[in-house]
Amino acid sequence: MNNELDTGLRTLYPPAEPFESGMLDVGDGHRIYWERCGNPLGKPAVFLHGGPGSGCSAAHRSLFDPEKYCVVLFDQRGCGRSTPHAGLDANTTWHLVADIEALRTLFGVQKWLVFGGSWGSTLALAYAQTHPAQVSELIVRGIFCVRRAELHWYYQEGASWIFPDQWAQFIAPIAADERHDYIAAYRRLLTGSDEAAKLAAAQAWSSWEGSTITLLPSAAVVEAHHAAFYALAFARIENHYFTHGGFLEEGQLLRDASKLRDIPGVIVQGRYDLATPARTAWDLHRAWPEAQFHLVEGAGHAYNEPGILHRLIQATDQFSDR
Repeated sequence: MNNELDTGLRTLYPPAEPFESGMLDVGDGHRIYWERCGNPLGKPAVFLHGGPGSGCSAAHRSLFDPEKYCVVLFDQRGCGRSTPHAGLDANTTWHLVADIEALRTLFGVQKWLVFGGSWGSTLALAYAQTHPAQVSELIVRGIFCVRRAELHWYYQEGASWIFPDQWAQFIAPIAADERHDYIAAYRRLLTGSDEAAKLAAAQAWSSWEGSTITLLPSAAVVEAHHAAFYALAFARIENHYFTHGGFLEEGQLLRDASKLRDIPGVIVQGRYDLATPARTAWDLHRAWPEAQFHLVEGAGHAYNEPGILHRLIQATDQFSDR
C-alpha cells in the first residue's frame, strides 16, 4: 500500500470507514461517540484528538496502516458527535482518562498504542502516567502541558506579537477593562446567558486558533474553526479546561515523566509551532530522554504539515509489528 509522496515523505493511508461505531454512556449525563477502524484483529491503538473540544475527523483514521492496526477513535465529552454538545459539567482531564479506560475495557484490550497531538498529547501523557501498564507505545505531537507560561504565551501575550492582525480579531469581543486576563474574560462570555454574545465569542476564540496553527494560512482551516456548531463546543470546552489549568498541578506532566520510562515513545514537534511552542516539547524530551525526538523544520502546529505527518506515519509504521 503506497502512501509516499514523490518527495519521499510519508503521507496518510487511503480513506477508511469504521467497521463498528456506537455511543458509550460514561455517566454524569455524558455519552461519547466511538468508532473502530482498520483490521479487527490488528494491533490495538487509540487516537486522542486535540482541542480539547475539537472531535475526530475521518482523516485521523488514515494515520494508521489499516491492514495492521485496529484503531479506536472517539469524540471527547461535549464535542463532535458526543452529547451533551458543549457540555462543561463533569468534563475534566480525569473524566477523559477514565473514559479511555472504559473504552479499553469495552473492547477487551490489554495494552494499546496511544497517539495524541496538541491537547491530545496532554491527555495521552496524563493517561500513560496514570495507566502505564496499559500503554504499549506512546506517540505525541505538538506537545502541550497546560503550564501557566504556555497559556500566557497563546492567550495573553507572545503569539500576539507574531499575529497582530489575527490577535486584533481575538480581543475584539473583550472590553478594555477586562483585557488583563483574556481567558477569564472569555469565560464570562462563553458561560453567559446572552446566546448571541456567546456564539460571537466562541467564533472569535476558535478562529484565533484556526488562523495560527498552520505554518502558512489555510482558509479551509479557518472556515472550519469558524463554523458555529464546531466553535461553540471548541471554545467553551477549551476555555473551561484552561481556566482550570487543565485540571493538572503546575508542571505535573513533566514532573511525572519518569513514569513513561519503560514505554517506547516518539515525540514530534514543529519548529515553528506558535500554538504550542517547541520549548515544551524540548522540556519533555529532556524529562523523557528514552523517547525518540523529532524537531521538524519548516513546520507549524498542524498534524498534516508534510514534515510532521511524515514523522507521525513513520512512527505508527515503526510500531505496527511490535
